[in-house]
Amino acid sequence: MKYLLVSDIHGSLPALEKVLDFYDRERCGMLCILGDILNYGPRNSLPGGLDPKAIAERLNRRAQDIVAIRGNCDSEVDQMLLRFPILSDYLLLVDEGKRLFLTHGHIYNKEKMPQGRFDAIVYGHTHLWEMTRQEGTLVCNTGSVTFPKGGNVPTFMTYEAGVFTAYSLDGEALKSVRL
Repeated sequence: MKYLLVSDIHGSLPALEKVLDFYDRERCGMLCILGDILNYGPRNSLPGGLDPKAIAERLNRRAQDIVAIRGNCDSEVDQMLLRFPILSDYLLLVDEGKRLFLTHGHIYNKEKMPQGRFDAIVYGHTHLWEMTRQEGTLVCNTGSVTFPKGGNVPTFMTYEAGVFTAYSLDGEALKSVRL
């Protein structure tokens, strides 16, 4: 199965629409949203195309194909709009024997690794995409499709058959790493 991993949408409908277009075009099987879905957050400016209600409508149509994690800007009010659970701090995705720890990044991250054995930890939160190895674990930060930092372009990732690939919001492959 091909998984699309995205974080930090922060209410931007145009950013989400590009991600969903890629998801459909590439025939992904599951959309993994790693938090900060509807709310732009008090530290950010208003994103272009801010439309949380439309985002909820678009995502709810695909609820059967979505797993999601709570970000630091997500709340119970957001959950009331969405038809898939978003309030877990992490989830463990096991694919072909590979253990992927998915989280937002404000609780678990490369500085505060979760306990246990994982092949990869995948998160967002910092809005800085990366793929590095740490103590035998692949650390992947999806970046942000709405508010990238550090001079980066908006990014998201895919995972398929042991390979993570980072993409720009325009669908350009930036880097691939095999577990």
